[in-house]
Amino acid sequence: MMIKVDSLDHIILTVKDINTTVDFYCRVLGMEVTTFGEGRKALKFGNQKINLHEHGNEFEPKAHNPTPGAADLCFIIQQPVEEVINYLQEKAEGRGQMAEGKIPVRNARSGFKAQ
Repeated sequence: MMIKVDSLDHIILTVKDINTTVDFYCRVLGMEVTTFGEGRKALKFGNQKINLHEHGNEFEPKAHNPTPGAADLCFIIQQPVEEVINYLQEKAEGRGQMAEGKIPVRNARSGFKAQ
């Protein structure tokens, strides 16, 4: 099996301070801030989205050990998620351990939830 990545869905940045981050990306890079969910912040540019997690106040799912400056990449793939998880576990054997956690099955950029 070969994983088929269609596109990048969104990026998650863990930041020290959300307001400072929003100010920089909006003022300097011309991005727009949007609020979604329960007060969460994201930066939008073109058809791309960067979700922001404030260090110490992250949302689930999150990185195993989130630190300011760290980024998570979320991809849109062609195969069923279960197949990809099994494939990655096979490939990781003897090379470390996959972090366990929830894997959302959705397109966060558009809000689409897959079945």
